[in-house]
Amino acid sequence: MYTFNELQTQIQDRIDTLEFTTPPEGLFEPMKYILSIGGKRLRPILVLMAANLYKNDLEKIYLPAIGIEVFHNFTLLHDDVMDNAPIRRNMSTVHEKWNSNVAILSGDAMSIKAYQFIVSCENQHLSSVLEVFNQTALEVCEGQQFDMEFEDRTDVRVEEYLNMIRLKTAVLLGGSLKMGAIMGNADADDAEALYQFGLNLGMAFQLQDDMLDTFGDEAVFGKKIGGDILCNKKTFLLIKAQELANASTKAELLQWMSLEDYNPEEKIAAVKKIYEDLNVRDLAQIEIDKYFELCLDYLTSVKVEEEKKENLTLLVKRLINRSV
Repeated sequence: MYTFNELQTQIQDRIDTLEFTTPPEGLFEPMKYILSIGGKRLRPILVLMAANLYKNDLEKIYLPAIGIEVFHNFTLLHDDVMDNAPIRRNMSTVHEKWNSNVAILSGDAMSIKAYQFIVSCENQHLSSVLEVFNQTALEVCEGQQFDMEFEDRTDVRVEEYLNMIRLKTAVLLGGSLKMGAIMGNADADDAEALYQFGLNLGMAFQLQDDMLDTFGDEAVFGKKIGGDILCNKKTFLLIKAQELANASTKAELLQWMSLEDYNPEEKIAAVKKIYEDLNVRDLAQIEIDKYFELCLDYLTSVKVEEEKKENLTLLVKRLINRSV
């Protein structure tokens, strides 16, 4: 069985050797740039870890796995444009380094490249793999649309938010595992259990990401802390605070959200204090822990030897304690 770190090295080595040499350079250079600035490579590693539960030879699975990473980075290009985000992984975002038009078009090209890599899987798995990927890709777009619609609302409910992150983030982790299971010749029950494992892992991962955006260390996290607060992003923390706040605190929150001229550090500090006073950080942690427990429950139901599942269990424990 391959460890997470071994698969991460294998994926990174293969990404480093990808060639995007076809003119025009202006289309492909941003693709090389976004893939070169790092990332955990979590999604392609999950593809490989799922397949590795059932087979040792992963050679024909690396390229489809890289396709998932290319697709993920395509979504980051477009998300950064929509969010007007200046930094990604401690580096300038593509639209900052070039411009928004370049980021959009290079993102489009990346989505096509993702398909080219994914369809390189073995023919007997192609139909099933594409069915999972197509559904997943569409759901990611649905999640992004919900996220954008939430920007103009002050009445978003926790249930709506959880559905949004399920679509925008969690389904891609679940889909990665299910595609890997299919390419590893898992049966339908195991493939679905691994999908649910990834789905719940993704829910915990995104909730944790929201927490780190507000309470993390900027130097470690790789993005400006408080960005969600400054753009009034509807996160579990904000929605729960609005739900729990009394009239005066809710009015204070709404005032900060409506101001167009403000000191960024002052706004971040004021909203964080409201979060702390309402204990929403601890409530978010309870939600995160719930999803981590659920994902481990689904992993237990996968019908392979327990020692083969140790690397996925270790990954969950690693993510529980992450700071980036």
